[in-house]
Amino acid sequence: MSDVKKIFTADACPPAGPYTQAIVANGTIYVSGQIPADNQGNLVEGSIAKKTETCCNNIISILKEAGSDITKVVKVNVFLDDMANFGEMNSTYEKFFAHKPARSCVAVKQLPKGVPVEIECIALAG
Repeated sequence: MSDVKKIFTADACPPAGPYTQAIVANGTIYVSGQIPADNQGNLVEGSIAKKTETCCNNIISILKEAGSDITKVVKVNVFLDDMANFGEMNSTYEKFFAHKPARSCVAVKQLPKGVPVEIECIALAG
């Protein structure tokens, strides 16, 4: 496991459980699900757009710490607690992921801490 590196930055939401913000392995960065919380772990209030923006900014900070950036994201998974938020989430999401990586978006019954959106991704290192 010496070729596996754990990533942590104080500029993103700290993990809410027993996991790391990201793992780098074999030139790939696996970013854990990011919820709409600030770098102190405080949940962000406001619209789905604002909450999606916060998730994306957390991803940007984590990727920067890993030596990469959002343009190197190749796969995104978005989790929503209500598909009624799909359009508003998309309008913000596309501002961050203009290069249109592969993506899944699913509705789930519930997300950690009762948030309405969570976003995880896979990116290329370097």
